[in-house]
Amino acid sequence: MAATQRKELTEFQRGEIIGAWKCDFSIRKISEILKHSKSTVHEVIAAYKEGFETLPSRSGRPPIITERDGRHLMQTLNKNRKTTIDELCENFTTSTSIEASPITIKRYLHKNNIYGRVGAKKPFVNAANKMKRLKWAKQKVKWINEWENIIWSDESKFEVFGGDGKRYVWRTPQEKYNPKCLIPTFKSGQESVMIWGCFVKNKLGPLVKLEGKITANVYVKEILEKHLLPFINNLEDKENYIFQEDNAPIHTANIAKKWKEDNNIASLPWPAQSPDLNPIENLWDELERKVRNHRPLPKNQDDLWKILQEEWLNLDEKIYKNLVDSIPRRVAAVIENKGDPTKY
Repeated sequence: MAATQRKELTEFQRGEIIGAWKCDFSIRKISEILKHSKSTVHEVIAAYKEGFETLPSRSGRPPIITERDGRHLMQTLNKNRKTTIDELCENFTTSTSIEASPITIKRYLHKNNIYGRVGAKKPFVNAANKMKRLKWAKQKVKWINEWENIIWSDESKFEVFGGDGKRYVWRTPQEKYNPKCLIPTFKSGQESVMIWGCFVKNKLGPLVKLEGKITANVYVKEILEKHLLPFINNLEDKENYIFQEDNAPIHTANIAKKWKEDNNIASLPWPAQSPDLNPIENLWDELERKVRNHRPLPKNQDDLWKILQEEWLNLDEKIYKNLVDSIPRRVAAVIENKGDPTKY
């Protein structure tokens, strides 16, 4: 009868072997009775004779990716966190001449808590704007109640159809907002509706559909004049409110600046590439979720615009109040990240 392949023995199994040997059973006989390989029986007896109670640990199969190879693999991955597992495997094999399969590469990454995860979408922030964001945040770090008097505004595009837009990156759970692991935002070119909206902590403003080319003149005449000004005039203590908008050319054009000056509307200086500081971006996300859950789904731009208006008016007041209350935490996060994008 063939003996079974050796595996790590328990203390009881080793005792059986030594006990049989002390009873003058041969190694071959012990192997047949206890169904261990002769080499295993021999090693246990030899270890006992030398005073060892256990066998030395078995080395097992050497790993394909050594510690040094692993460092090289991580260096390769850090150059591009958005690479596919096949591309990573090919680059690793080419640079090291080690034949490692995608499964082996993936197993090594998982061992180091690195998995393929959906990349967070954030606009790219260059070095100069990182410093501007950091400076702005430090200037506003002591603001608390002041945020309640800000009129938050922005434009946004909502698409009629489209996939989930998910792209994956290799990262640990703690690296979600690491700049190397972010997915830059981009325009898809799909059928869509462009809107402008605004709100304050305790009140939603108008939602405006934008059509055609939006110039600075159109922005002033069709948005600021027709929609922003009436909204401000209906606010209590309207003179205490400050208008927020990003640095889009139509917002910073001379005609727009003059109109705001003529109408005594104060503007909040705004750091470039900072949607994570503007809570209306999160309000757009909430609006999009409601549109996606609406039944029936919009089939065209007209349907989409009707649903957007309906869902905008149905937004829970707690949502935009909580968003404004989050601004101090956003400011602190920018400082902590030294100007890099934050989780917001």
